Formats: sequence, C-alpha cells, structure tokens
Amino acid sequence: MSPIPRRSLLKAAAVAGAAAQFSWALGTQDAQAAPRAEPGDADPVTLDWLEEGGLGAAPGSTVGVPWPKGAYEKDQTFALKDADGKEVPVQSWPIGYWPDGSLKWTAHAVGAGVGAGKLTLAAGAPAAPEKKVTVDKSGGTIDVSTGVITAKIGKSGSTLVKSVARGSTEIAKDGRLVLLRQPEIEDGDQGTEKYERFESVIGEVEVEQDGPVRAVVRVDGKHRKGGRSWLPFSIRLYFYAGAESFRMVHTITFDGKQEPGKASGDFIRGIGVRFKVPMRDAAYDRHIRIGGEGTGLLREAVKGITGLRRDPGAAVRTAQFEGKKLPDPSTWDQRVTTRLQYIPEWGDYTLSQLSADGFGVRKRTKKGHGWIPAGGGRRASGFGYVGGASGGFAFGLRDFWEKFPAQLDIRDAQTDEAEVTLWLWSPEAQPMDLRFYHDGMGQDTYPEQLEGLNITYEDYEPGFGTPYGIARTSELLFWAHESTPSAEAMAQQVEAVRTPPQLAAPPGQLIKAGVFGKLFAEPDRSTAAKAKIEDHLDFLFTYYKDQVEMRRWYGFWDYGDIMHSYDPSRRQWCYDVGGYAWDNSELSPDLWLWFAYMRSGRADIFRFAEAMTRHTGEVDVYHLGKWAGLGTRHGVQHYADSAKQQRIANTTYRRYYYFLTADERVGDLMHANVDSDETFLVLDPIRKIRTEPYTPDRNALSIGFGTDWSGLVSAWLTEWERRGPKWEKAKARVLSTMETIAAQPNGFVQGNALYDLDTGKFAVAKEAKVSVSHLSAMFGLVELNAELIDQIDMPKFKEAWLDYCRYFNATKAEQKARYGSDFGSLLLFQGHARQDAYAAVQLKDDKLAARAWRQFYNSADTWDYKESTDWSTKKIEGPTGLVPGSEAAWVSTNATALYGLAAIQNLALVGDKIPS
Repeated sequence: MSPIPRRSLLKAAAVAGAAAQFSWALGTQDAQAAPRAEPGDADPVTLDWLEEGGLGAAPGSTVGVPWPKGAYEKDQTFALKDADGKEVPVQSWPIGYWPDGSLKWTAHAVGAGVGAGKLTLAAGAPAAPEKKVTVDKSGGTIDVSTGVITAKIGKSGSTLVKSVARGSTEIAKDGRLVLLRQPEIEDGDQGTEKYERFESVIGEVEVEQDGPVRAVVRVDGKHRKGGRSWLPFSIRLYFYAGAESFRMVHTITFDGKQEPGKASGDFIRGIGVRFKVPMRDAAYDRHIRIGGEGTGLLREAVKGITGLRRDPGAAVRTAQFEGKKLPDPSTWDQRVTTRLQYIPEWGDYTLSQLSADGFGVRKRTKKGHGWIPAGGGRRASGFGYVGGASGGFAFGLRDFWEKFPAQLDIRDAQTDEAEVTLWLWSPEAQPMDLRFYHDGMGQDTYPEQLEGLNITYEDYEPGFGTPYGIARTSELLFWAHESTPSAEAMAQQVEAVRTPPQLAAPPGQLIKAGVFGKLFAEPDRSTAAKAKIEDHLDFLFTYYKDQVEMRRWYGFWDYGDIMHSYDPSRRQWCYDVGGYAWDNSELSPDLWLWFAYMRSGRADIFRFAEAMTRHTGEVDVYHLGKWAGLGTRHGVQHYADSAKQQRIANTTYRRYYYFLTADERVGDLMHANVDSDETFLVLDPIRKIRTEPYTPDRNALSIGFGTDWSGLVSAWLTEWERRGPKWEKAKARVLSTMETIAAQPNGFVQGNALYDLDTGKFAVAKEAKVSVSHLSAMFGLVELNAELIDQIDMPKFKEAWLDYCRYFNATKAEQKARYGSDFGSLLLFQGHARQDAYAAVQLKDDKLAARAWRQFYNSADTWDYKESTDWSTKKIEGPTGLVPGSEAAWVSTNATALYGLAAIQNLALVGDKIPS
C-alpha cells in the first residue's frame, strides 16, 4: 500500500461533547424511546477533503453524510456552500433510512470547479450548475454531456464508448474492453505467444443517474470471440458537471476453468481497456506523456525536433517540450525544415510494471521495427497522454503498481489514429495462473482433511480451491483535452489517478448522528491510561501499513489484504502455511480499520480500509456459481480453503465504505447477499464435524446465531436501510429472525436453530442447550446487534443479547448458575471485553464496566495484547531477512483486530471508568 501523506485530523466536536454522547443515561435508552429530532433541526455539516488539494483535476467527488433519527424526511433537499458563503452546485439523494422513514444517510455529489477549502452542507434548495450533466437516451447511443465533453455510450455491440468529443472535435472513440486468453501454459516459462483475442460485448445498459451534477451509466456484458462468451464484466461510467474527464469503475468476474496439474485451461494473458485517438496534427505537434515516479513524466513528441544536430531555434524547442503548437516551420532554421523527412516518427510506446518495484519504458517507430529503451524506475503512476495541438486524450489506472502486473500501450501515434490500451493485467507478464497450489497430499476423506487442518491450519477439500466466481474491481480516469495540457496540469491529473479526491463528513457528525451502533468516540488523550491506548492503536496501524510495504503485499489479486500470522523463526509472515497466510477478514480487521477511521478522520486509515474493502468484497467472495454469496476462509490463496461461509461474505464489512462514499459497486455486493440464506441448501458449513446424518431441508436448515446469522442479518438490515428492491422481504427477515432468536430457551447461548427459508423464522427449540463459540460474535455480530437494538424496539431480543454479553466473560460458576452448564473452553476474552462494556452501558452496571477493562488489560489468553507487551519493533537487516525492515514478532492479525475494536469501543462506552 502506497504511503499516503498524512494531513491534520478533521475538526469535529469537542472530546467532552463526544464523551457526553456515550453517557450512562443515553446508553440505557431504548431506540424507540430516544428523543426524535424535530424535522429540519439538524445543524449544518462541515465537509472537508481527506487529503489536501481538494478536487484538483478529478471530475468530481461523492460523499455520504449521516443524520440523527428524525432530523429530515425523505424529500429533504440540501444546499452546499464554500468557505466564502458562495453556493456550490450539489446533487443529493438518499442512501439510507431510519426505520421510521426519516433520512439516515444522504449522498452528495460535487463537480468540477469546486475549490480546495471546506464546504458547508445544510437543508435548503441546491444551486444549479452552470454546466449541467445531461443524458439523452433517445437515439442509438446514450449521450452524456458534462457541458464540456460529450460521450456516446453504446447500447449493443462491442464498443462501450463510441466517442468522446469536445464540441465538434472528436478526442477519442471506439472504447472497448480487450481480453487475451492463453489456452495452454508451459510451467516454468513466461508463456507462449499463442493466445486468443476476445472483445467486450454489451449485454445490458442502464442509466442509474442522469444529473444535473452527476450521471452514472452502467454497462454489463461478457467478453466474446466467435461462439464463446466468458469473463463477465460490469462497467460504470461516471460524469460530473463541468468536467473534461470521466471515471470508469471496471469489474471482471472470473468464470474460466483452471484445473490443478493441467497445463490447458483459461489462462488470462491480458485484460485491458482500449480507445482509439484521432491524430490531426503534424507529427512534430503530436505529444506523448507517460507517468513515471511520483508526478514525473516522460515528455516527448512523435517527431522530436530537440537534440538534433541542427537547432530549429530555442522558441521551437521550448514550445515542443511544453506541448504547445510549434511556430510555422518557415520560421525555423531551414537546415531543420528541409530535412524533417529524415527525423524518425516514434509511434509506439509501452510502459510495463511487472512487479511492485520496477517499471520500464520503451518505444519504437512502428510495428515490425526494434524497440528502444526509454527509461525506467520503481513505481509508475499509471498515467499517460497522447494527442497534440488540436486535442488529446489523457488516461490513468489507479493502484497501477500496487496491483501489478500492469501496462500502458500507445500504438500508431504516427498515423491518423493512435490506439491506447490500459492493461489491468499486462500481456508481458506471466499468464494469470489461478490453479490450486498443491495436489491434495492424499486428503481424500474428511478425517484426513481434519488431520491436515491440525498441522497446517488449512481446511482442504478436493475441488474447493477454485477461483470460479471471484471478482476484481479497478478504477480508471480519462480526460478529453482541447490541446496538450501543461506539465503542471498533468501533475494534478497524476495525483487524481493515484489518490482520487474524496470529500468526507467529520467524525463529530458520525458520532452526533448515532450511526453504526454508537460504538466509537473521537481519540481522547485526556488521561495517561487513555493516551497509552491511543499510542498502541497508532502503533498497530502504522506497523501494518509498514508491513504492506516491507513484505510487498501487492498484486492484482492480493492488494488490500494482509497476512494472518507471523513465523518468528523465519522472520516472515506465514504466507505459505495453510490457514495462516492471507487473512480474508478473519476476526474482522476490516471493522477495526473502519472504526479507526470513523473516530479519527485520518486519510491514511481511510485509504488502507478502502483497499481492504475492495479486496475482501471481491476476491475473497464468490459472485457466480453454486457458492455465490459465500466467502472463503483465510489461506495461502484467497479462494483455496474449503470453508465457504457467510462470515467472510459478511455485508458488515462493506457497509461502512458504502455509506461513507455511496459507492455503487459495493452497493451491488451488498444487495447480492440478500438471498444468500439459500446457500445453506448448497453447502453445509459444518459437514466435516457432524456426527449425525444431515440433509439440507429448506424448511429446517441448521444455521448458527453467530457467524452465520450475523452475515445474513447484515445484508437484510442494509437492504432495508437502503430501501433496495427487496427491502420489504429483508425487513421481514430481520424482524422474524430477531424474534425467534429471542424466543429460544437460552437466546443466543442456544447457539443455533433450524431455519425456514420460506417463513424466514427459526424454529423455537423445545429444550434448552448451551452452545457457545469464541468465534460467534467476532465477525461483526457485536456491531450489528448494537445497531439492531438501537433501531428496533424489541426488549426480548435486547435481553437475549445482553445476557450473552454478560456471561461470555463471566466465571464458569456464574455461567453454570445462569444456564445450568458452563460455556466450556473459550478464547478471545480481550475481544469480548467490548461486550462487557456494551452491557455495562445498557444495564448501568459499574461491575461490568470494571470487568470490561479487566478483561481488556488482563485477558487470560496468552496471545492477547497486554500492557507488559513490548510495544516496539526490531530491525531486520542483512542475511536475516529478504529485505531490510522491521518486525514485531508478537503481532498477529487476530489479536490486532480484536484489540483495536475492544480499545475503540471500550473508550467510547466506558472510557470514564478506565482504571488509572
């Protein structure tokens, strides 16, 4: 993950005010009894940019803003003003509702021309943009105009973007997707040159928004060659008022076939986005720009007239380097003018980034001639430009080196039509090899697989380590210029590609609105004890950010994830040891990062969490096939483990990013999970350890109240909040499952029950039992139940959850006295300290508050973090490690995620009870 400049933390409410928000009195109020704000009485909200510089060269930005319950009705409009009180055009729409129908979350889009300062959002009539986004669907294309550029989007065929024009000048055309399939791979080689070329074929087009500030067009289809269609894609094109650029969000879902041990299959050799660019200028007025390190640029012309034996003149040389139209050749030194035909025209350029640490640039005059090295470096920005005095096309691929292998191609710039390809997977890299990494090692039966689990922690099963159905999303930006921009303007474009400007609501507003269960408060260093916890939280985040860089946790499929466990003997994370490798959201590091961001407003944490959300929601989850809606447990490959479960596909891990940014792709992922309870008919999550016969019955599915139900209910709650297409069904599922969990003899301690897919209810057990796992609440259940209890007045459910919270960390004697049996051997007491804290607030119980801190500081688990832990890193250098860096051998991601969540929530809920 690239280092991100840290800025001043967003200003918000005073710490004292935040502490008051979590007073004992508020904590004990039922959701429906809490004061409902009078309509329209919410204070204005000050929005700020995550990073300095504001919108810069980006086309626009969209932000999600939360509101207290009852503050605004669904038809409320909003106005935006800058620091000088000038109205800023804004487009607003609801993205979340409270159960009473009042606005919970609204999204707000701003377009080009917005300054770098803070903005104030308040109820009112929005200002109309001077240049509106308009959408015309009446013809053979969907025509979107920003007031500066017009894009014609195809409704069928292979061309997604038929043309992009400024006025009457066509800047780019024939925008389509390209896919190279290599049918056979030779192990140990880079691959052969034999490949098949597929192109995009549009299946469906939908206008999701049509202005006046923001328009969104979605295009879905598959790649096709001859009679075969495969690798589904989903493209969204974003247009903002007054912008000369547009954004593309590109998603592919892998539906190919790759079998372990076989050399033939669907090996992707290249995935790209391609445009053609008309070239109207003289060759010496055609310009090439390719982004290098930072904001560095290779600045060249197709026909260079600098560095020649004969000098055309300083004014001519300067103009060409600056990308300006050259003076008439009659004014040059004629020794150059008369010999222009002998100066080569360089029409082809390639920048390839085949690792996170190196890129190379080369060029040639045209196809059939040799390549000439043109430079190189470590990490390219992913930006390029081709064009000239009469117009040009700039383009960029976000996370270019982080998601290597990537590549930029410019071809035929010396002809009337150049071609640009942004390769998301470089065709010069090894073919994409997604075959399972071992041959099974004789683990053919469940007992053998459980034995394997006991040594490498990998839950192997033949046929389960398949990539079929995993997905990946990439982000691209394109600019249509009327002439070659200045180097300074291009530097801004590079920054927009690398770090898309993001407006943000401050932590104070998130806290005031009472969203996400009221489980976080702003950082507080008012006492030594609190300051020490804040230091530990900062240490852990910084350590993981540094480890991403040191350990090179980069790559097309890997970027955004972190590792699970560390091997101190090798001074290396367990990247090759079964279930100890990639983390895949195990014990909720996603939640830790989002809570860390929401309380602090820190840009670096946001970007880390954003990358993780993009990864875990796409790569670690199946989106096609029989396991669609399920995710894969942690392993050496993100899809390798045979445990396909709800806990990894959990919508909880996506909802924070969605509500903070209104990102449509993440919205797709959450909506797709609404019917994922059907997956329990396909796969029994505890099939390997069942002792009794079990055949899935749609009216009697065994589903746990912990990791299973938390994943299901988060999808249902989110669909209900968003008022999605299935929100009424989702609401019924939320309420019916809450009611029937509460009706169990032992509530959550009952552990599981038989679920009826048709009624959406759990069967109420006739006999009480005790079935508690230390994992049950650690995959978002704590956070989801806090939200459910805050929003839904269901006393019996609240009572059932508070009982679970009270007794998990209780003594065995206390558990037995309450339930007739203790909970057996448990772990993760530190992580469960936040349940003590939550129950303490709800029940006004100082003893529980004290226990929350006691378990936080003195957990019986040896791997939980203590104050006595050596909160420092040790250097790795020389022969002890692959690269120099640092290690904290005591750190594990399980412990980090739970420490982070417990620390944040304990400070918010019972911070005033912290022992000195």
